[in-house]
Amino acid sequence: MAFKYQLPPLPYDFGDLEPVISAEIMNLHYTKHHQTYVNNLNKALEQYEEAQIKAEKSNDPTDLIALQSAIKFNGGGHINHSIFWTNLAPKNQGGGTVPNGELQNAVKKDFESWEKFIEEFSARTVAIQGSGWGWLGYCKQHHRLQITACENQDPLSPKGLIPLLGIDVWEHAYYLQYKNVRAEYVKNIWDIVNWKNVEERYKLASAPKTN
Repeated sequence: MAFKYQLPPLPYDFGDLEPVISAEIMNLHYTKHHQTYVNNLNKALEQYEEAQIKAEKSNDPTDLIALQSAIKFNGGGHINHSIFWTNLAPKNQGGGTVPNGELQNAVKKDFESWEKFIEEFSARTVAIQGSGWGWLGYCKQHHRLQITACENQDPLSPKGLIPLLGIDVWEHAYYLQYKNVRAEYVKNIWDIVNWKNVEERYKLASAPKTN
């Protein structure tokens, strides 16, 4: 396989999100966990390439089907984390600053108020059983924002939504600092959300199609 996926550049230093997320967590999360998803994705794709040659000769796609779960899990982990890093920003770089533009208007239209939006997003995310992600996505079919949750490393796209903002609630994202108090982690993470990035994603997602 000529092409290999790589870790995206981190847009800030490991300690820049403190005190909300410690430098130790960021280091482990980025260099160990995300890197493992990338490594395993590349490995699974190499195996898939080999299995495809075998399947063409045998007319039997069994091995191809068996590899799909590994590709989905690790590919989803890579996609989700790549979005997550850009969804966050240090406070001195605008993290936590609420937008005053198209995104805020859309939030008020779809959730009545900014406060209700944060409350619903937080509640849905904290309530995830086991590991997963809380997401704000844009539904192009119905032209609205939608809050949902994904299990494990499932990406958002199979739900028909374009990802705008994700909150990682796997324990590796917070346990060293917050122990088992997921709700405190979710409460604090709003202080470092990069709303400029989320709004840029919203504008791209909601833009009308051009011929």
